[in-house]
Amino acid sequence: MRLDKYICQATSLTRSQAKKVISQGRITNKSDTIRNTAYKISTDETIFLNGKALTIRGPRYIMLNKPQDFICSTVDEQLPSVLNLIDVEKRDQLFIAGRLDADTTGLTLITDDGQWSHQITSPRKKCAKRYRVSLAEVLPENAAEQFKEGIQLKSENQACLPATLNMISDTEALLTISEGKYHQVKRMFAAVGNHVTGLHREKIGKIELDSNLELGEWRYLTDTEVHNIA
Repeated sequence: MRLDKYICQATSLTRSQAKKVISQGRITNKSDTIRNTAYKISTDETIFLNGKALTIRGPRYIMLNKPQDFICSTVDEQLPSVLNLIDVEKRDQLFIAGRLDADTTGLTLITDDGQWSHQITSPRKKCAKRYRVSLAEVLPENAAEQFKEGIQLKSENQACLPATLNMISDTEALLTISEGKYHQVKRMFAAVGNHVTGLHREKIGKIELDSNLELGEWRYLTDTEVHNIA
C-alpha cells in the first residue's frame, strides 16, 4: 500500500494532510525517515507518525436506534442525516445498510464494509427484517394468512414475497419481510385496507436492536453480531 493512503486509513488525516506530514519528515519506519508519498509499505513494516506507531483499523459495524425526523442518507437534506448521531473519525466513509423512512424508528446498521452491506441490501439475499407496526384499524382474523400468501401492492407487477405477521393486539403486530420495496410495510397494510400509524424496526437478519440503546444512541456490533447477518 502507498504510504499516503496508509496514513489516511490509519488516522483522521486527509490525503493532502498526509502528504504534508510526509514532506515534513514526521513519518518514519524503524530505521529511516520516509519522505516519498508513493513509498510502498511491506506487510511486516511498522510506520510511525511523530514516533507513534500507526495501525489500520478494520471495517466498522455500527448499530443505531434511529429516532424520527432523521434520514438514512449520507448527507443532510430537508432533514439531518443519521450520520450526525455517530461520533467517530472519518464519518464520511460510512454508509447506511438498509434505509428507514424519516418517520420510522429503530434498528439501523451503518458500516464502511461494502460486501457486508450487500448481504443486507441485495434483493437476492432475501435478508429478513422484523418491524413492530401500530395500526389505525383492527386487523381481520385472516390477516396473517393474507400476508403469508403474498400481498399485491398497487403499481407492482408481482405480489410481495410471503411475509410473517404475528398479532400482538388488535392494532399492533410484528411483521417480518425479506424484501425492501419502496415504503413496503406501509403499502402492504394499505393494500389490506389499513393505515400504519407507527413503525419501528427491531431486527435485521439475526441482529436484534439492543434494548439498552435509547433513541439516537449507538454502539459497535459485537463480532458475533457481525457474523449473524444471514
